[in-house]
Amino acid sequence: MGAEDELLVAVHDAHSEALYRYVVRRTGDAEEARDVVQETLLRAWRNPEVLQRPDEGVRAWLFTTARNLVIDDLRSARRRREYAAETPPEGTRADETQAVLDSWVVADALLALSPDHRAVVVGAYYGGRSVAELARELDIPPGTVKSRLHYGLRALRLALQEKGVTS
Repeated sequence: MGAEDELLVAVHDAHSEALYRYVVRRTGDAEEARDVVQETLLRAWRNPEVLQRPDEGVRAWLFTTARNLVIDDLRSARRRREYAAETPPEGTRADETQAVLDSWVVADALLALSPDHRAVVVGAYYGGRSVAELARELDIPPGTVKSRLHYGLRALRLALQEKGVTS
């Protein structure tokens, strides 16, 4: 074993336990702390001039290097990955812009209908009511409801064609 290796062993024996405790406090992870201490000592071995310093200088260099490794790891892309959650913080929704625009165009086209036709079309398609229910509500015969629904839908189609929505 060479003189540099003996110095590294002496540095390890003198500082590794304190360095490990320091890194564990910084990271909260024993496994990661072992890796940081190992990397710190490897860097000391690669820079033999550090081992020539007085004991306080070596200790300061080791702790500074370990602190920098911890900070670099926290800033790394590996730490910035997404973590799975049981429930997403926000529900994802599709863009509803087109649906809103379509509803505006349809509402505008409905205004072009007569009040009688509009009442039947809105009651049937937006209210979900049957012909019999509409006939009772509007106090008209079921045949009249069917007729108004038929002609109301034709007028609605024409109004939408005039707006360039359908062909």
